[in-house]
Amino acid sequence: MSQALVIVAHGSHLNPDSSAPTFRHADTIRATGAFDEVRTGFWKEEPSLREVLRTVEAEEVVVVPMFISEGYFTEQVIPRELRLDGWDVTDWDSDGLSADVATYAATDTGQTVHYCGPVGTHGSMTDVLVRRAESVTGDPDVGEGFGFAVVGHGTERNENSAKAIEYHADRVRDMDRFDEVEALYMDEEPEVDDLPDYFETEDVVLVPLFVADGFHTQEDIPEDVGLTDDYRTGYDVPAAVEGHRVWYAGAVGTEPLLADVVLERAADAGADVGSAVEDVRETTRVATPEADD
Repeated sequence: MSQALVIVAHGSHLNPDSSAPTFRHADTIRATGAFDEVRTGFWKEEPSLREVLRTVEAEEVVVVPMFISEGYFTEQVIPRELRLDGWDVTDWDSDGLSADVATYAATDTGQTVHYCGPVGTHGSMTDVLVRRAESVTGDPDVGEGFGFAVVGHGTERNENSAKAIEYHADRVRDMDRFDEVEALYMDEEPEVDDLPDYFETEDVVLVPLFVADGFHTQEDIPEDVGLTDDYRTGYDVPAAVEGHRVWYAGAVGTEPLLADVVLERAADAGADVGSAVEDVRETTRVATPEADD
């Protein structure tokens, strides 16, 4: 039986960068040959969530949401737009972090849909956060002498958003790789504005737990942290902020390794992905810098 993967995301009418990571990750997965079909669908772009299953020929489809946390879109909007017959969020049996997969028939197309939890709460997303640190510093062994900050919205928008931030911060901390690890927020304490107060290390990698670069990651966070007074003038990487060197990595969702999380979600749903996970981990690996002469 043919296998199809559909990656669903928010998209934007205003920001063309919003959908770019989703397209890139779809291309990466398509190149592995793990699926007969790989499609993308969006809330704010074409093809729409309501139409995307009609672009798929396979009778069995794995759907992976390109979202950071469980919430309104993953629990209400996407199941409604895909017309999942009898959708009930309790079938995920989730505590706000543990949504895995639930299988339904799509009333519009008759396809069997294996609807997965969002990429942002999967355990392997922790590896992508660390990979962002490796990418922004150019050092595959970065850790010793560095602090690490994971940044998210906070509970005022979605309490599960904060759960995801804390979950991954705890997992990075448990690696015992970085000298200090903190979860910071835009909308609540501890605030990213006060980043220097939470670190003693001179070097700090700052990784926003967002799917795509947009208003918050390109404008708000750089100005709030003090990387620049005006985001339009740009900033250095690393940037000097109150005695620290801040290595700002931009949205975690732009890291090529995120394709691996999509694949792992699909595999958890029963898809046969073969060696695709290992292949993606290898092809997206950060190269070791050449030694100085």
